[in-house]
Amino acid sequence: MSDIAEKPVARHSETSTPDPHSKHLVAFADCEHCTRHANRWSRMRLVRLLNLSTPFILLSREYVREPAAEFLGTMILVIFGCGGNCQVVLSSNLAVSSTPKGEALSINLGWAIGLAMGVWVSAGISGGHVNPAVTLAFASVRGFPWKKVPFYILAQLLGAFCGAGIVYANYYHVINLYEGGPGIRTISGTGDLFGTYAANYVTPVACFFAEFLGSAMLIIAIFCATDKRNASPSLGLVPLVLFFALLGIGLGFGLETGAAVNPARDLGPRILTAMVGYGRAVFNFRDQYWIWCPLLGPILGMQIGALVYDALVYTGPDSIVNKPDMEAEKRHLDNCAYKNRMEVV
Repeated sequence: MSDIAEKPVARHSETSTPDPHSKHLVAFADCEHCTRHANRWSRMRLVRLLNLSTPFILLSREYVREPAAEFLGTMILVIFGCGGNCQVVLSSNLAVSSTPKGEALSINLGWAIGLAMGVWVSAGISGGHVNPAVTLAFASVRGFPWKKVPFYILAQLLGAFCGAGIVYANYYHVINLYEGGPGIRTISGTGDLFGTYAANYVTPVACFFAEFLGSAMLIIAIFCATDKRNASPSLGLVPLVLFFALLGIGLGFGLETGAAVNPARDLGPRILTAMVGYGRAVFNFRDQYWIWCPLLGPILGMQIGALVYDALVYTGPDSIVNKPDMEAEKRHLDNCAYKNRMEVV
């Protein structure tokens, strides 16, 4: 370490003469002896949870980097999804555009692309949940740490809220034209471009089941795509699998409820619309529809879907379905002890 301090490596931008000692040095990022924080911003940008052994909050990278990735991934999901909703629907008004700019397939593609891009951005850091129901499914079935769950969900909700805010700001003047003025905001006009609202003819039970079924299909696709003992793709191609999964869900189950299949995707934009002029109607719609359909439907659907996949297909030991019992643990310990004795001999 002292040798590195005494002989700093010259930067290419400062000199073109190669350092004869540089071939013996590893890159800063790969050095196991140097700090992992390369500069002041690297030290400050991410926060560690309160360490009970000290009276203050320690600054570190690990615990905020993951929620930050979830925030960014969910924001990207909503930007693409709600942006697609706005372009397709708002362009159908002649005051906005002479010709429509898309159709129902365009909306489904927007959400599918948003999910793929959001997962691509965050998967290597946080796992790419971008969905509270996915986080809860991994926590309850696959052993994801429960202590991280509140922070993931909060980050996802804030990401969806900010993503909806960006889309609303981008289409603000177009929404005014579509609604008939800056002081006019209605759910049936443009409110449903951000939150999900069921068709009037659909019963409450049918609404819940549509969200339950679509969410179960999505978590099964996620578990399958990440199952190394199944026909899973490489990690970088998992978002592509999810693209097709969400596209299929939107095409098959989007008619009745809009296929939220993500509590943050619905609640974040719903809160935004309540704040920008749509009022309490976004929460009072059909006796608090937002709670029992786009919130509870995906959560329960993914819980059941995760259990079904693990019970019927998955064989990994990290699942509660495959958790070894006492007999299996004893047999494992006995076998390991026997093998160790044989190796010693």
